[in-house]
Amino acid sequence: MLHRALPLLFSLLIALPASAMDLKELSDEERAQFRAEVRAYLLENPEVIMEAVERLQAREAEQQQQADLSLVAENADAIFNDGYSWVGGNPEGDITLVEFLDYRCGYCKRAHGEVAQLLESDGNIRLIVKEFPILGEQSVLASRFAIAVKQVAGAESYRAVNDALMAFNGEIALPALRRLATTYGLDAAEIEARMESEEVTAEIAETRALAQRLQITGTPTFVMEDELLRGYMPYDQMADIVAEKRG
Repeated sequence: MLHRALPLLFSLLIALPASAMDLKELSDEERAQFRAEVRAYLLENPEVIMEAVERLQAREAEQQQQADLSLVAENADAIFNDGYSWVGGNPEGDITLVEFLDYRCGYCKRAHGEVAQLLESDGNIRLIVKEFPILGEQSVLASRFAIAVKQVAGAESYRAVNDALMAFNGEIALPALRRLATTYGLDAAEIEARMESEEVTAEIAETRALAQRLQITGTPTFVMEDELLRGYMPYDQMADIVAEKRG
Protein backbone atom coordinates (compact mmCIF):
# COMPACT_ATOMS: atom_id res chain seq x y z
CA MET A 1 0.00 0.00 0.00
CA LEU A 2 2.83 2.39 0.85
CA HIS A 3 4.43 2.25 -2.55
CA ARG A 4 1.05 3.04 -4.10
CA ALA A 5 0.58 6.06 -1.83
CA LEU A 6 3.99 7.60 -2.45
CA PRO A 7 3.19 8.88 -5.96
CA LEU A 8 0.30 10.86 -4.47
CA LEU A 9 2.54 12.22 -1.74
CA PHE A 10 5.23 13.03 -4.29
CA SER A 11 2.78 15.08 -6.32
CA LEU A 12 1.74 17.01 -3.22
CA LEU A 13 5.32 17.87 -2.39
CA ILE A 14 6.08 19.20 -5.83
CA ALA A 15 2.80 21.02 -6.48
CA LEU A 16 4.49 23.58 -8.70
CA PRO A 17 3.77 24.72 -12.27
CA ALA A 18 5.13 22.34 -14.87
CA SER A 19 7.49 25.01 -16.12
CA ALA A 20 8.97 25.44 -12.67
CA MET A 21 10.20 21.87 -12.30
CA ASP A 22 10.61 19.05 -14.81
CA LEU A 23 12.23 16.05 -13.15
CA LYS A 24 13.27 14.64 -16.49
CA GLU A 25 15.42 17.68 -17.10
CA LEU A 26 17.19 17.54 -13.74
CA SER A 27 20.82 16.58 -13.64
CA ASP A 28 21.86 13.49 -11.70
CA GLU A 29 23.11 15.75 -8.90
CA GLU A 30 19.88 17.77 -8.78
CA ARG A 31 17.76 14.62 -8.83
CA ALA A 32 19.77 13.11 -5.98
CA GLN A 33 19.41 16.31 -3.98
CA PHE A 34 15.67 16.38 -4.58
CA ARG A 35 15.32 12.78 -3.44
CA ALA A 36 17.34 13.52 -0.33
CA GLU A 37 15.08 16.44 0.50
CA VAL A 38 11.95 14.36 0.02
CA ARG A 39 13.38 11.63 2.23
CA ALA A 40 14.29 14.10 4.93
CA TYR A 41 10.84 15.62 4.82
CA LEU A 42 9.18 12.22 5.19
CA LEU A 43 11.40 11.28 8.11
CA GLU A 44 10.53 14.53 9.85
CA ASN A 45 6.81 14.32 8.99
CA PRO A 46 5.85 10.60 8.84
CA GLU A 47 2.20 11.47 9.42
CA VAL A 48 2.08 12.77 5.87
CA ILE A 49 2.51 9.21 4.60
CA MET A 50 -0.48 8.00 6.59
CA GLU A 51 -2.52 10.95 5.37
CA ALA A 52 -1.71 10.01 1.78
CA VAL A 53 -2.53 6.34 2.43
CA GLU A 54 -5.89 7.27 3.98
CA ARG A 55 -6.71 9.52 1.04
CA LEU A 56 -5.87 6.74 -1.39
CA GLN A 57 -7.96 4.20 0.54
CA ALA A 58 -10.94 6.57 0.61
CA ARG A 59 -10.63 7.14 -3.13
CA GLU A 60 -10.46 3.40 -3.82
CA ALA A 61 -13.46 2.72 -1.56
CA GLU A 62 -15.51 5.32 -3.42
CA GLN A 63 -14.53 3.84 -6.77
CA GLN A 64 -15.47 0.34 -5.54
CA GLN A 65 -18.84 1.59 -4.32
CA GLN A 66 -19.60 3.19 -7.67
CA ALA A 67 -18.57 0.00 -9.47
CA ASP A 68 -20.79 -2.08 -7.17
CA LEU A 69 -23.79 0.17 -7.85
CA SER A 70 -23.34 -0.48 -11.56
CA LEU A 71 -23.03 -4.23 -10.99
CA VAL A 72 -26.27 -4.34 -9.01
CA ALA A 73 -28.12 -2.29 -11.63
CA GLU A 74 -26.88 -4.50 -14.47
CA ASN A 75 -27.97 -7.70 -12.67
CA ALA A 76 -31.08 -6.46 -10.89
CA ASP A 77 -33.50 -8.99 -12.38
CA ALA A 78 -31.33 -11.98 -11.45
CA ILE A 79 -30.77 -10.58 -7.96
CA PHE A 80 -34.35 -9.70 -7.05
CA ASN A 81 -36.58 -11.79 -9.34
CA ASP A 82 -34.85 -15.07 -10.22
CA GLY A 83 -38.00 -17.12 -9.62
CA TYR A 84 -36.42 -19.76 -7.40
CA SER A 85 -34.68 -18.17 -4.39
CA TRP A 86 -36.56 -18.33 -1.09
CA VAL A 87 -38.39 -15.13 -0.18
CA GLY A 88 -39.12 -14.36 3.46
CA GLY A 89 -39.78 -11.48 5.79
CA ASN A 90 -42.51 -9.28 4.34
CA PRO A 91 -42.88 -10.21 0.64
CA GLU A 92 -44.49 -6.79 0.06
CA GLY A 93 -41.88 -4.87 2.04
CA ASP A 94 -40.58 -1.53 0.82
CA ILE A 95 -36.93 -2.62 1.28
CA THR A 96 -35.39 -5.77 -0.19
CA LEU A 97 -32.41 -7.45 1.46
CA VAL A 98 -30.64 -10.24 -0.42
CA GLU A 99 -28.15 -12.53 1.32
CA PHE A 100 -25.60 -14.85 -0.31
CA LEU A 101 -24.78 -17.46 2.34
CA ASP A 102 -22.88 -20.66 3.09
CA TYR A 103 -23.99 -22.92 5.95
CA ARG A 104 -20.40 -23.58 7.08
CA CYS A 105 -19.49 -19.89 7.18
CA GLY A 106 -19.02 -18.68 10.77
CA TYR A 107 -19.87 -15.09 9.87
CA CYS A 108 -23.03 -16.27 8.09
CA LYS A 109 -24.07 -17.99 11.31
CA ARG A 110 -23.50 -14.74 13.22
CA ALA A 111 -25.34 -12.73 10.58
CA HIS A 112 -28.33 -15.10 10.69
CA GLY A 113 -29.42 -13.84 14.08
CA GLU A 114 -28.78 -10.21 13.10
CA VAL A 115 -30.94 -10.55 9.98
CA ALA A 116 -33.71 -12.24 12.00
CA GLN A 117 -33.63 -9.38 14.48
CA LEU A 118 -33.85 -6.85 11.65
CA LEU A 119 -36.87 -8.58 10.12
CA GLU A 120 -38.62 -8.86 13.50
CA SER A 121 -37.98 -5.27 14.54
CA ASP A 122 -38.81 -3.68 11.19
CA GLY A 123 -41.62 -5.76 9.68
CA ASN A 124 -41.38 -4.11 6.28
CA ILE A 125 -38.35 -5.84 4.78
CA ARG A 126 -38.38 -8.47 2.06
CA LEU A 127 -35.60 -11.06 2.45
CA ILE A 128 -34.20 -13.15 -0.40
CA VAL A 129 -31.77 -15.99 0.35
CA LYS A 130 -29.19 -17.07 -2.24
CA GLU A 131 -27.56 -20.46 -1.66
CA PHE A 132 -23.86 -19.88 -2.38
CA PRO A 133 -21.81 -22.85 -1.09
CA ILE A 134 -18.11 -22.02 -1.42
CA LEU A 135 -16.45 -23.68 1.58
CA GLY A 136 -16.12 -27.24 0.37
CA GLU A 137 -18.12 -30.41 -0.13
CA GLN A 138 -20.04 -30.13 3.13
CA SER A 139 -21.24 -26.67 2.11
CA VAL A 140 -22.44 -28.00 -1.23
CA LEU A 141 -24.18 -30.93 0.46
CA ALA A 142 -25.99 -28.61 2.88
CA SER A 143 -27.14 -26.30 0.10
CA ARG A 144 -28.32 -29.22 -2.03
CA PHE A 145 -30.32 -30.46 0.94
CA ALA A 146 -31.87 -27.04 1.66
CA ILE A 147 -32.79 -26.46 -1.98
CA ALA A 148 -34.23 -29.97 -2.28
CA VAL A 149 -36.38 -29.32 0.79
CA LYS A 150 -37.64 -26.10 -0.78
CA GLN A 151 -38.47 -27.82 -4.06
CA VAL A 152 -40.12 -30.86 -2.45
CA ALA A 153 -41.76 -29.49 0.69
CA GLY A 154 -42.12 -25.75 0.10
CA ALA A 155 -41.09 -22.43 1.58
CA GLU A 156 -42.00 -23.01 5.23
CA SER A 157 -40.00 -26.24 5.41
CA TYR A 158 -37.07 -24.48 3.76
CA ARG A 159 -37.19 -21.76 6.38
CA ALA A 160 -37.09 -24.35 9.15
CA VAL A 161 -34.11 -26.26 7.76
CA ASN A 162 -32.32 -23.01 6.91
CA ASP A 163 -32.56 -22.02 10.58
CA ALA A 164 -31.47 -25.50 11.66
CA LEU A 165 -28.47 -25.63 9.33
CA MET A 166 -27.33 -22.21 10.49
CA ALA A 167 -27.43 -23.43 14.10
CA PHE A 168 -25.75 -26.76 13.28
CA ASN A 169 -22.05 -27.01 14.20
CA GLY A 170 -21.29 -30.67 13.52
CA GLU A 171 -20.13 -32.47 10.41
CA ILE A 172 -22.59 -32.08 7.56
CA ALA A 173 -23.18 -35.56 6.14
CA LEU A 174 -26.15 -37.49 4.77
CA PRO A 175 -27.01 -39.29 8.05
CA ALA A 176 -27.30 -35.94 9.86
CA LEU A 177 -29.38 -34.48 7.04
CA ARG A 178 -31.69 -37.50 7.04
CA ARG A 179 -32.27 -37.05 10.78
CA LEU A 180 -32.94 -33.35 10.23
CA ALA A 181 -35.53 -34.13 7.55
CA THR A 182 -37.24 -36.64 9.84
CA THR A 183 -37.26 -34.12 12.70
CA TYR A 184 -39.34 -31.75 10.59
CA GLY A 185 -41.66 -34.49 9.34
CA LEU A 186 -40.23 -34.51 5.81
CA ASP A 187 -39.76 -37.44 3.44
CA ALA A 188 -36.01 -37.96 3.80
CA ALA A 189 -35.81 -40.44 0.91
CA GLU A 190 -37.58 -38.11 -1.52
CA ILE A 191 -35.44 -35.15 -0.50
CA GLU A 192 -32.23 -37.17 -0.79
CA ALA A 193 -33.23 -38.28 -4.27
CA ARG A 194 -33.92 -34.68 -5.29
CA MET A 195 -30.56 -33.43 -3.99
CA GLU A 196 -28.66 -34.63 -7.07
CA SER A 197 -31.32 -33.56 -9.54
CA GLU A 198 -30.75 -31.21 -12.46
CA GLU A 199 -33.11 -28.70 -10.87
CA VAL A 200 -31.00 -28.39 -7.72
CA THR A 201 -27.75 -28.34 -9.68
CA ALA A 202 -29.10 -25.61 -11.96
CA GLU A 203 -30.10 -23.39 -9.02
CA ILE A 204 -26.64 -23.56 -7.48
CA ALA A 205 -25.00 -22.95 -10.86
CA GLU A 206 -27.18 -19.91 -11.57
CA THR A 207 -26.38 -18.38 -8.20
CA ARG A 208 -22.66 -18.99 -8.68
CA ALA A 209 -22.79 -17.35 -12.09
CA LEU A 210 -24.59 -14.35 -10.60
CA ALA A 211 -22.04 -14.10 -7.79
CA GLN A 212 -19.24 -14.15 -10.34
CA ARG A 213 -20.83 -11.29 -12.27
CA LEU A 214 -21.20 -9.35 -9.02
CA GLN A 215 -17.56 -10.12 -8.13
CA ILE A 216 -18.65 -11.81 -4.89
CA THR A 217 -15.93 -14.03 -3.47
CA GLY A 218 -16.98 -14.45 0.17
CA THR A 219 -19.95 -14.94 2.44
CA PRO A 220 -22.01 -13.44 3.78
CA THR A 221 -22.56 -10.85 1.08
CA PHE A 222 -25.69 -8.69 1.04
CA VAL A 223 -27.51 -6.58 -1.49
CA MET A 224 -29.63 -3.86 0.11
CA GLU A 225 -31.76 -2.31 -2.61
CA ASP A 226 -29.15 -0.82 -4.98
CA GLU A 227 -26.11 -1.33 -2.73
CA LEU A 228 -23.72 -4.27 -2.51
CA LEU A 229 -22.57 -4.89 1.08
CA ARG A 230 -19.61 -7.25 1.36
CA GLY A 231 -19.08 -9.12 4.63
CA TYR A 232 -20.72 -9.52 8.02
CA MET A 233 -22.82 -6.62 9.26
CA PRO A 234 -24.29 -6.25 12.76
CA TYR A 235 -27.93 -5.41 13.31
CA ASP A 236 -27.36 -1.72 14.12
CA GLN A 237 -25.42 -1.13 10.92
CA MET A 238 -28.05 -2.85 8.78
CA ALA A 239 -30.82 -0.87 10.48
CA ASP A 240 -28.96 2.38 9.77
CA ILE A 241 -28.66 1.49 6.08
CA VAL A 242 -32.37 0.63 5.93
CA ALA A 243 -33.15 4.05 7.39
CA GLU A 244 -30.90 5.73 4.81
CA LYS A 245 -32.60 3.87 1.96
CA ARG A 246 -35.98 5.09 3.12
CA GLY A 247 -34.66 8.64 3.21
